[in-house]
Amino acid sequence: MDWRAVTWMDCCRAFILIWVLFNMISMIVYASNCEMDCPLGDVESLVNNFEDQYGIPIDHFGVAEGTRGVGSVAAQEIVEVANLPENVEWLKRIRRRIHEHPELAYEEFETSKLIRHELDQMNVSYRYPVARTGVVASIGNGNPPFVALRADMDALPIQEAVEWEHKSKSPGKMHACGHDAHVTMLLGGAKILQQRQHLLQGTVILLFQPAEESGAGSKRMIAEGALENVEGIFAMHVSSDYPTSVIGSKPGPLLAGCGFFKAVITGKGGHAAIPQHSIDPILAGSASVVSLQHLVSREANPLDSQVVSVAAFNGGGALNVIPDSVTIGGTFRAFSNESFYRLRQRIEEVILGQAAVHRCTAVVDFFEKEDQFYPPTFNDKDMHKHVHRVAADVVGVHNFKIVPPMMGAEDFVFYTEVTPAAFFYIGMRNEAIGSTRSGHSPYFMIDENVLPTGAAMHAAIAERFLNEHKFRTKKL
Repeated sequence: MDWRAVTWMDCCRAFILIWVLFNMISMIVYASNCEMDCPLGDVESLVNNFEDQYGIPIDHFGVAEGTRGVGSVAAQEIVEVANLPENVEWLKRIRRRIHEHPELAYEEFETSKLIRHELDQMNVSYRYPVARTGVVASIGNGNPPFVALRADMDALPIQEAVEWEHKSKSPGKMHACGHDAHVTMLLGGAKILQQRQHLLQGTVILLFQPAEESGAGSKRMIAEGALENVEGIFAMHVSSDYPTSVIGSKPGPLLAGCGFFKAVITGKGGHAAIPQHSIDPILAGSASVVSLQHLVSREANPLDSQVVSVAAFNGGGALNVIPDSVTIGGTFRAFSNESFYRLRQRIEEVILGQAAVHRCTAVVDFFEKEDQFYPPTFNDKDMHKHVHRVAADVVGVHNFKIVPPMMGAEDFVFYTEVTPAAFFYIGMRNEAIGSTRSGHSPYFMIDENVLPTGAAMHAAIAERFLNEHKFRTKKL
């Protein structure tokens, strides 16, 4: 070959050909790797990453990164308003007034009156009564989308043991589960939302609900139209398990299903010295108690948490007399509907079976007519993600915790059966002031520094839900 004939143009052509081949090979390799490993391989994640109105990108785990974009700015504005000294003092006054005058399920008349007074002061419209003492308020433009925020109002039949200036003035009644704080934080959220009403791309529904502790107030609220047109609902609960203002939740099963049972086992009474002439219900009841404990230990998957506890056994009075009947009762819990209803079935079968074995009869009551039968509470995955994203902006990404499920139950579950929902905790643990006891303790007390954070969370969750939901609806 005559190298003297190779021109400069020939060299350029060769270089370009090599460069094109290299890039083609690189693209093929990259495409293969992406198909296998791309963490944002689904369309929804890509859309969220590039077209989120609030401008907050989704990380590889599907959780928003905080401290960026319009959403973060709005959240910080809300936090600043919530923490204004005059608003903090107002929140404390409201909470203390409610705490001093606790009211039990469906008796929350004064609490409801206070709520309506504060809503009137804000010029917020509402409907009353709903579910006897409940209040349903609305803020926004009156148009879709609709998002709901819920706070429960009722207290517990507990004598308060905490000595402080605002101790309960109603003997035998106490806000021992934080519902006074829940109402206060939702009122605080309402105040912020009303001030930012011009920014709301839809309508916020505020549910002040009676009878969470007993009576399933949520079911009556739903029956009377509280969730009409609502596309999502959120609720928070104070928790002594986490430091003040730390937010905690999880997707999927969060709270167990809760049921109660009472069985009357009937035999034939007689003198204890001649048991052959009697049909002993105490023996049948005892056998039932022992057999019930095998339902979890021998029939349940060890990885599927369940509980059956017999907490009452009543029968007889005299030490030398076999009674005609005995009554046993207790509770059962599970984290899946399948396990929950299976336990209900087996509890009844065991008690009826053991009664028959011992020549007795039995009747089992599960209190379903009294609304004391709560299925497991599940958080919708996308609604949980929304809480996570807002919490990252309101309290910081490191102050959000994925929490373990709890065996406690909530009547919030009935809302989750109607519309997508998320339930989350807001920490109020402060050892310096003694805010360490769990709910339903006579020594339960709250770190009031949690109040502005809770108000900000309510407002930010609702405002962002409406803005994003409206935007994404338009995109569709």
